[in-house]
Amino acid sequence: MKTIDVIAAVLLVIGGLNWGLVGVAHFDLVATLLGMKFGETSNLSSAVYTLVGLSALYQAASFKAIQRRWGLDSALAAR
Repeated sequence: MKTIDVIAAVLLVIGGLNWGLVGVAHFDLVATLLGMKFGETSNLSSAVYTLVGLSALYQAASFKAIQRRWGLDSALAAR
């Protein structure tokens, strides 16, 4: 399960960076990497955005379980 956790975290970072760039610089990294203009979508970009959204749902739904798997629950309790 740690592999899925890492993939989800990476996708969330990509999504977060993309939204940050959209907000600050009006620049869509995903669209640019896929050879499109800002605001354009394709099946591939929709798939990327869907994966980012599913990653967020996964992380939110399994937050406590992820902490336990990575041994962070005991580290946080010790503080």
